[in-house]
Amino acid sequence: MSRVSTLTKTAILVALASVLHAVEALIPLPFLVVPGAKLGLANIVALYAVETMGLGQALTISFLRTLLGSLLGGTFLNVGYYLSTSGALVSTLVMYGVSRAARGRVSVVGVSVSGAFTHNLTQVTVASILLKSAGVFFYLPYLLALAIPTGVFVGLITGRIMRVSPERSQNRSGRQ
Repeated sequence: MSRVSTLTKTAILVALASVLHAVEALIPLPFLVVPGAKLGLANIVALYAVETMGLGQALTISFLRTLLGSLLGGTFLNVGYYLSTSGALVSTLVMYGVSRAARGRVSVVGVSVSGAFTHNLTQVTVASILLKSAGVFFYLPYLLALAIPTGVFVGLITGRIMRVSPERSQNRSGRQ
């Protein structure tokens, strides 16, 4: 893929992830009583980038999506920005590592669930550091329990997209 093609695809995926991030903020989730719990729709794009583009582009997409989301949402440089950015970047790193280390042994759904767990663990850890309180770890079991269905959902959607994508990942062919 040429440099221009890579840049264009990255820009389109940043825009898509930003739109999903904004749309998700508008979705009321009355059944989720854990503060900060979300479906993770923008993570579909991050996982797709991990599987088809590589670590550099996936991290770029995750970072720019959180940056744009915070600028548009008015949360730039507040606690929410740091939680979102740290969760997105660390989970992208872990998804990439799991995808490459367990090549052929872990499905895209498994990679997604590992990313969801990592995202929540990172956010709670960063919140604890920023707020100087270990009390936020009270939420961790609830967030991790929600990471399973949200990670499965993101993984299934990403798997479907990858099956119809012209740039199918070489290490994911035929797996869900």
